[in-house]
Amino acid sequence: MRFHTRKWVKPEDLNPNGTLFGGRLLEWIDEEAALYAIIQLENPKVVTKYMSEIDFRSSAKKGDIIEIGIEVVKFGKSSIRLKCEVRNKMTHETILTIDNIVMVNLDIDGNPLPHGKNKVEFVSDRLSSKEK
Repeated sequence: MRFHTRKWVKPEDLNPNGTLFGGRLLEWIDEEAALYAIIQLENPKVVTKYMSEIDFRSSAKKGDIIEIGIEVVKFGKSSIRLKCEVRNKMTHETILTIDNIVMVNLDIDGNPLPHGKNKVEFVSDRLSSKEK
């Protein structure tokens, strides 16, 4: 799994127990999944359709640096299925896992749009293929 984003846990991210608020972490994950899908599908109109069970395994506290990892599970006709792991950058302890996040590619009217993708592409791959 590739860990693309790091977040610094700040006081405003904490719950009354002094640990990272789960809602804040889910917000970060949803944003990261959307950005990942937008880049892969090459369309800024992508929405979250589904998130499977969320498994909180440990917590983070103020000052911790966390990493959000996203990996493609499958390309659908108009969707992309991802999985996610969040870990503590310093200890590498897993904080959370989500096995299934479905992002849907949309047309200008908000309807599902087939994307024609079937494998992960990196920006460097796209640049080199345009040069040929």
